[in-house]
Amino acid sequence: MKHRFFFFLLSLGSLPFLMSSVPARTNHLKKATEAANPYYIIVDKSDYELKVFDDEGWYATYPIVFGSKDLSDKMREGDRRTPTGSFKIVVKKIHPKWGPELLLDYPNNESVRRFNQRKAQGLIPKSARIGDGIAIHATRPEEEWTVDNFYNWTDGCVSVKYSEMKDLFSYIPVGTKVTIQP
Repeated sequence: MKHRFFFFLLSLGSLPFLMSSVPARTNHLKKATEAANPYYIIVDKSDYELKVFDDEGWYATYPIVFGSKDLSDKMREGDRRTPTGSFKIVVKKIHPKWGPELLLDYPNNESVRRFNQRKAQGLIPKSARIGDGIAIHATRPEEEWTVDNFYNWTDGCVSVKYSEMKDLFSYIPVGTKVTIQP
């Protein structure tokens, strides 16, 4: 009987057909292209949570920390604040210090517009720079306690426990939309 089922699968067009028909909720091996990416992320700074949604709704929640206890929008380079707004993941890589990392497209056009507006209003010095390199990344493996204790330690990035970031990294593709809200 097993052999008949296997040959039936082959007659349908091979095993990849079977893998692509398995829902994402039961199989992290699903490789979504940017065009077919079912995921989006909402970072809720006030609740210290990163929530993943897919085309069926809520998918997962991860506890997180930031750089500063001041959860308002990033004003300039060096303020350790996490920017608010709409972004997307542009690079997935393994950082030498904290492992899995999802780099955001910060600064994007909206971030630059707000930064320039604040400079013009005198809210930040004329010599200030906007900064870059904002990511969602892991803690070091031995420093997961920082998330448990709401210890904000980054330079403005979003930090997830190392063990949980490995999971998030495994299924979130480049191109995923990320909304960071106050």
